[in-house]
Amino acid sequence: MNMQNAKHRAESQQDLQSRSLVPKGITIGLAMFALVLSLAGYGFRLMVGEDAGEVLRHAAVIVPAFMLGIPLLFWLGSRLLNKVKDMHIESWNAISLGYLTSCISMLWLMGTYS
Repeated sequence: MNMQNAKHRAESQQDLQSRSLVPKGITIGLAMFALVLSLAGYGFRLMVGEDAGEVLRHAAVIVPAFMLGIPLLFWLGSRLLNKVKDMHIESWNAISLGYLTSCISMLWLMGTYS
């Protein structure tokens, strides 16, 4: 009986891992890319001679918004859709989509203001 329970647990754990469409490495890479993009202009602004306090205040708002805010909103949206519409959106996929949207948004903003 214990062997059957162990086999069942292993199969259910494999099902949980295989449901996510996005590998964890891609999500981690997107998160690192989002961090690099969100910090990209601040070193340049400091080198040019802008006030360090102003640059840090701006970074304190923008970096968390893109690194935490957007992926968190996608994750919360997936949880809400799972409960309300009885959908089956994996949390990891929602977080990955949040980081992808964050990177695209930052690149769009950089292109607009360059």
